[in-house]
Amino acid sequence: MNAVIAAVGIMLILSLSRVHVVIALIVGALVGGLTGGLGIDATLKAFNSGLGGGATVALSYALLGAFAVAIAKSGLAHALADKALAMVDRQHATGGGSVKWLLIGLLWVVAIASQNILPIHIAFIPLLVPPLLYVLTKLQLDRRLIACVMTFGLITPYMFLPVGFGNIFLNEILLANVARSGVDISGINVTHAMGIPALGMVFGLAMAFISYRKKRVYDLAKIEQVEQVAVQYNPLSLMIAGVAIAAAFIVQLLLDSMIIGALVGFLIFSVSGIVKWRETDDLFTEGMKMMAMIGFIMIAASGFAEVMKATGQVQTLVESSASWINHSKGVGALLMLLVGLLVTMGIGSSFSTVPILAAIFVPLCVQLGFSPLAIVCIVGTAGALGDAGSPASDSTLGPTSGLNIDGQHHHIWDTVVPTFLHYNLPLLAFGWVAAMVL
Repeated sequence: MNAVIAAVGIMLILSLSRVHVVIALIVGALVGGLTGGLGIDATLKAFNSGLGGGATVALSYALLGAFAVAIAKSGLAHALADKALAMVDRQHATGGGSVKWLLIGLLWVVAIASQNILPIHIAFIPLLVPPLLYVLTKLQLDRRLIACVMTFGLITPYMFLPVGFGNIFLNEILLANVARSGVDISGINVTHAMGIPALGMVFGLAMAFISYRKKRVYDLAKIEQVEQVAVQYNPLSLMIAGVAIAAAFIVQLLLDSMIIGALVGFLIFSVSGIVKWRETDDLFTEGMKMMAMIGFIMIAASGFAEVMKATGQVQTLVESSASWINHSKGVGALLMLLVGLLVTMGIGSSFSTVPILAAIFVPLCVQLGFSPLAIVCIVGTAGALGDAGSPASDSTLGPTSGLNIDGQHHHIWDTVVPTFLHYNLPLLAFGWVAAMVL
């Protein structure tokens, strides 16, 4: 059996069985390494060498957690939540329900903006989502819907709009690798190439609103234990919080470092007195604990990906799929998309998957007679498939980190499975149709 199939299969089975994702990734990596003929020593060496690849991201999220707790201390997020609660009470009195759609729309817009207008990716989630959980719970909104809304906003913009992270994925990675593999991309509109697959994401989001339209009851007492719903704040503390957030985002954009941005924001709170010096250590530790899970999963995922690369069987899987196609464009497109889904779910990053796939898929597409536009679509969709629905992707880990602060939102069954069903399946279907008609 191919090592990649064995590793990803074991990792997914364990995750669905409610084994912690970190353990599932470690066991999956060991199975993949042994199946790929590395042996136990070489497998562990590859896994350990890959751990450093996730360290930067893990530290970034830990500091963002500390920054988020400092913002909560200032009362800014809770001031917004209080306004929302007041609106909820008024809506209940009048029988209206516009607040629900306002909050869903807010999270949707911010998630999309985090990819292009203000490219901070999932950094907004620990700042914005936890203070709103109390309001969302009062409205009895199904958190699986919120996870789907945020995941849509984290993925669809970069796979369709060539701005921000989309510029990196579409122009610097997708088009560059297709061109490097020998296809003339002059005159290709990458937005046109990815338009139909993006419609698949829209279709999936619409289905999520149907699937999770019913109310779901959560325990308010559990939220109150971890997220204070009555925080004292004043105009000065709110102003300082606004300055800290603006400074953190500006520094992050200028230096391209979430670590330094979050650190600057936290220091502003400390110097201003919003966070007392004697409380700094405890508050910083509390914030890092909030984001500890996502950090460790990202570190383990980097080790897992390194083992997959060390086996050399990612390329073997891609090459072996070519032998099953038998000159059929329809079968070829479907198999390439399925292989992309499997590889991305294991590695957890669309940005890392495209270069691996393009080297083999582009010559194969040329041989099968696909147009340059269709080739860009196939490789781009194959890379994007699996970002939603991967236990190790930050597009699923991010929403879970915000929605599970009270322990009432399971990463696998409430984020991974819903996003897999609502996005990967439509993306697979729409991507195949696009390959056939472009």
